[in-house]
Amino acid sequence: MRIGIVQFAPEFGDKEYNLGTISAVLNKAEADLVVLPELCTTGYQFKDMEEVRALCEPVPGGESVRVFERVCRERNLFIVAGIGELAEEICYNASVLVGPEGHVGTYRKVHLFDEEKDWFRPGTQGFPVWDIGPVKIGMMVCFDWIFPESVRSLALAGADLICHPANLVLPYCPDAMITRSIENRVFTATANRTGREARGGKEPLTFIGRSQITDPKGNRLAVFGAEEEGLKIAEIDVPQARNKRITKRNDLWEDRRPDQYHA
Repeated sequence: MRIGIVQFAPEFGDKEYNLGTISAVLNKAEADLVVLPELCTTGYQFKDMEEVRALCEPVPGGESVRVFERVCRERNLFIVAGIGELAEEICYNASVLVGPEGHVGTYRKVHLFDEEKDWFRPGTQGFPVWDIGPVKIGMMVCFDWIFPESVRSLALAGADLICHPANLVLPYCPDAMITRSIENRVFTATANRTGREARGGKEPLTFIGRSQITDPKGNRLAVFGAEEEGLKIAEIDVPQARNKRITKRNDLWEDRRPDQYHA
């Protein structure tokens, strides 16, 4: 299965530009599934709640998902993308899964980072998994990476591939995702953004890039530099993620000792 990751710098508040940039990349994608960054249609550094509400949108039915649905139909692919969701006057930092037949599912970010706590409500629906045929997909968003429970919950629920839209500013995630892959025997696809935002007199944010795809043994199958932009694709062998055997006598799931763990 061919998995793609897109790395670019969205323009804050300019959905037309961002969706146009995304569409141009996806229209050339020879992939089965492509992962896009967190808040890829809006930008990240909001100044006030008015901006947040103006840029978030209903899912499904909003502008971004409609564009993704069109591209998925035309290209016969799946997209995972981070967007701002508006649901019953509540804003969420969300990730959507869209396919050739339309919107498949939505994940709402559970672990909010820094100022996100001022703008968004954390998700309360846990970490669901979607079976799209050749692969079972789990989604998480950016700062979820620092909590091992995020990927472990998805892996225990049967996810083969963790799709991870991100706007990373801390440098640790790319290396940590290697560990997440190894300790759960899953593939991960982290799509981060590039560039810098400095709005409303706030401290500037510089995004680290370094998007990557990792395999269950911790190998990087595709990787971007800090400022590189575009699309990269890697072939994944899904059955590798379903083999949890470490040695002849050790199985990752069978050897778990939940009675000895403390939350």
